Amino acid sequence: MKKDGEPGDATDIVMAMGKQLSEAQLDELVTQATVDAYSDEEQLDGLYTMIAEHLDVPFKTVLLGVEVTVKKIGLLPGSQIVAICTRGRYRQAIGILDLPLPAPAPEGTEWIQAYRHWGP
Repeated sequence: MKKDGEPGDATDIVMAMGKQLSEAQLDELVTQATVDAYSDEEQLDGLYTMIAEHLDVPFKTVLLGVEVTVKKIGLLPGSQIVAICTRGRYRQAIGILDLPLPAPAPEGTEWIQAYRHWGP
């Protein structure tokens, strides 16, 4: 049974748009994503899976003054989690930690915060 102030599961850790999660909440999300993961690569895979499953895509954002659509989330093997952004016929992978999020942010951005907290 969880006590007041203790983090719960991911459904209990709902980030109000624009609010930063606490260290304890971020630690709990990282723990959920990396359970049974031993190497950094396995932990990265776990965080990627949680972002890919929970981030509400597609959504629009602005990169370098140009509106783009984030279509999906990808993983560069052994490297980093990326957002696959498109504009017309152009497509580019942008590191998820470098991606400016729109306001209001899409559902699931707490997992991006957890990835940042984990520290690739």
